[in-house]
Amino acid sequence: MTTRILTGITTTGTPHLGNYAGAIRPAIVASRSDNFDSFYFLADYHALIKCDDPARIQRSRLEIAATWLACGLDVNRATFYRQSDIPEIPELCWLLTCVAGKGLLNRAHAYKASVDKNVESGEDPDAGITMGLFSYPVLMAADILMFNAQKVPVGRDQIQHVEMARDIAQRFNHLFGQGKELFALPEAVIEEDVATLPGLDGRKMSKSYDNTIPLFGTAKQLKDAVARIVTDSKLPGEAKDPDNSHLFTLYQAFSTAEQQAALRAELLDGLAWGEAKQRLFELLDNELGEARERYNALISKPADLEDILLDGAAKARKTATPFLGELREAVGLRSFRSAAVDTQAGKKKAAKSARFVSFRDEDGSFRFRLLDAAGEQLLLSVAFADGKSAGMVNKRLQSGDELDVRQHNSGFAVWLDDAAVAHSPDFADSASCESAIARLREALQGE
Repeated sequence: MTTRILTGITTTGTPHLGNYAGAIRPAIVASRSDNFDSFYFLADYHALIKCDDPARIQRSRLEIAATWLACGLDVNRATFYRQSDIPEIPELCWLLTCVAGKGLLNRAHAYKASVDKNVESGEDPDAGITMGLFSYPVLMAADILMFNAQKVPVGRDQIQHVEMARDIAQRFNHLFGQGKELFALPEAVIEEDVATLPGLDGRKMSKSYDNTIPLFGTAKQLKDAVARIVTDSKLPGEAKDPDNSHLFTLYQAFSTAEQQAALRAELLDGLAWGEAKQRLFELLDNELGEARERYNALISKPADLEDILLDGAAKARKTATPFLGELREAVGLRSFRSAAVDTQAGKKKAAKSARFVSFRDEDGSFRFRLLDAAGEQLLLSVAFADGKSAGMVNKRLQSGDELDVRQHNSGFAVWLDDAAVAHSPDFADSASCESAIARLREALQGE
């Protein structure tokens, strides 16, 4: 069984060495696994929130697309596309906007940070804040839910957005699912072992610090950047401390264990910093040289890149288009031709099946009910700390496995893994209780 993963890359800048080690390289490695169905996209709608320079956005889209392909992304295995080439995404964003609570979006970190900054400077709390920034989490939810991604690799600052996508998905499922889980609930994945590279000055490599090493500049540009790495004042012949050297940290991110051990020994033995920088340059140039050639070839043929991305969009839309049709049906945006003429017959048909209803208690816990064909409650779950746990139990009850039903006093409970997970109402007599158990088994097992 494959797991669907989805990663978006905001198109507002030129990729640097930190992006490569922290996001691009591990994602491309994951995309080669038979265990993953990988979706990678250029988040160019998101870029409009952060950047109002059209030329910069256009250039960034080109550079980032070329970077991922040059670094080895196999578009025959992964789905690679531009967000703006999938018209289903903004339409889904609107459907989700109509169920997303303003209170939920008020708690988004980016929005709160902007409000706090305005208040501190004596401005109106919402000065300069666009609806794009405010509703950013809904667009991100649409990106994820459009393809029912199960795993979303993100940085720690993006965990909240994945959690919001889960909340919005749960509410949509509750309102329109009629017992069916339209959206899978995504899970944020934090890869603790992915490298966070230091920049030239030792701080995290970031364009905002102007301390980056170019990923696909010329060999001379790479060498000049490495030469600017800040080191201590130890002279040639004096022992250096590898563990407190961000030059050595950079070297570790791209070298083998044997190479690391050799450079460590040489630094302790007094290797000059200039020689150490030369070793780092040679290591990086060897790692990036072939990819740099592919990158330059791709950049020089933007029409070929366009074709690759349009092919990726067509592949993505094979999933998105029918799914959006299903969602439109669910919310009532249906064709008059396909809608049932006899609404009473439709109601009778709908009333024939039992259904689960998920909800959130006032204390923040998650529960679900099972209603029979007549709408009578058969089960009420125990409280769960999070929606994922409630959803897993819900799925197990619908799996068709044999039920462990135990009568207790004037009702019954359903057990999983030696614990009661849901209880029935109280019944007036044993006959009513037994009848409810029979309806429960029929609803969950088709017996």
